[in-house]
Amino acid sequence: MSNQTDIPLEERLVELLRHLGIERSHFAACMPRDWEGLAQHRREQIASLTLICPMGINHKALGDKLIPILIVAGDSGRAALAAHEDAGKIAGATDLTLANYFSPSWADAIADRPIEIGNAMKKFIGRNAGLVAATEFSANRGEGEIGEISYTILGKGEPLILMPLALAPSQWQPLIDELSQHFCTITLGGKHLGMVAHLEIRAQSSYMRVIDQLLGELNLAPGQSLLEVGCGPGAIVRRIAASSRGANPIVAADVNRYLMREAAALAKREGLDRFIEFREGDAEKLPFAANRFDRTISCTVMEEGDADCMLSEFVRVTKPGGKVGAVVRSTDLPRWVNLPLSAQLKVKVDSAGFFVGNVTEKGCADASLYRRMIATGLKDVAMLPQWASHKDGERLDYLHDRIVSLLNPNEISEWRGAVERAQADGTFFISEPFHCAVGVKPGKG
Repeated sequence: MSNQTDIPLEERLVELLRHLGIERSHFAACMPRDWEGLAQHRREQIASLTLICPMGINHKALGDKLIPILIVAGDSGRAALAAHEDAGKIAGATDLTLANYFSPSWADAIADRPIEIGNAMKKFIGRNAGLVAATEFSANRGEGEIGEISYTILGKGEPLILMPLALAPSQWQPLIDELSQHFCTITLGGKHLGMVAHLEIRAQSSYMRVIDQLLGELNLAPGQSLLEVGCGPGAIVRRIAASSRGANPIVAADVNRYLMREAAALAKREGLDRFIEFREGDAEKLPFAANRFDRTISCTVMEEGDADCMLSEFVRVTKPGGKVGAVVRSTDLPRWVNLPLSAQLKVKVDSAGFFVGNVTEKGCADASLYRRMIATGLKDVAMLPQWASHKDGERLDYLHDRIVSLLNPNEISEWRGAVERAQADGTFFISEPFHCAVGVKPGKG
């Protein structure tokens, strides 16, 4: 099974449960992709579902057969407010609001509120107890990998499977000891789950055409060095390394140690690890000397911190005459849904503000990218707003389901009819916008 790449995630999870001798389990997650396939196709194996600062909730996946569900989020932030609104639409859902807490999907809520969340989970799971117990293996410590999903087990009792939170499986760590006193606690990881899977899927979509435009503007010549800041699981640097095959020194940096480990593992699996140096590094304080790299890039990173500080660092570590490039998501450009909708619904679903990812107070996810690039002293800034268009694949499914979750019943009926007609004639696609810019650091190289 581990040699196959097209196996649905829910089947990998079923194989894991079978291996561990578990018929049903409680689950806890953040990202919809991790649990929605299981909920749609293997509903009988879910005893309860806890969502921590969820990155969207797929109501279609929950279906008519109710799953006991606990939703945990703060009381501020776009994602938190959407989560509580979703909770109100799910019959019987338990909704925990963390008071005075800003919780985008990447919030470290377990570390910040371990007692409150831990008590809520124990109480919620206790109300939905009475499973077929796991085998005696649940009474021991254990770890392993099945279907390219890694697992670590601690404790005994009813099984509780912890899928990665938005940043890493290790975000559960502050609660592991407490939860393992009550449950057989199984923490999952690997490339098919969490943010790693989310970013890898995006890298297989037309989003990479946006990246190719960025790379084209960089005009990276043989021998020139490149730094990617916020590399995540490394899809972009692997793409460059596969083409250059050592002709360009490549360094990939990320502040997230878990993503760095997965990035290194993916590069090794593809035989590219010898071409890429992975370094832990904060985009706002890069661990590199000034004037080191010929090219410095970041892609969908500046939304999540102090964008001006990041740009200053990108320029600092770039050689005079070198280039700095950035891609950010757009909250000020409309998306495009290619459907024959009524004017009112078309305006709604195409609206820039209909749904957007979280952006920090000092982050950048709009056309201010161009002003910021010039303000740092970069010259000859190429300004490249773009759209990534998805006509199939998981990225299209994600955008489709996110839109549907925000429509009322009448709008859903119109939407589904339009989708069916467009799919029949092959014209259905959804485009999402990005801003992209490349500038030159003054001075001679």
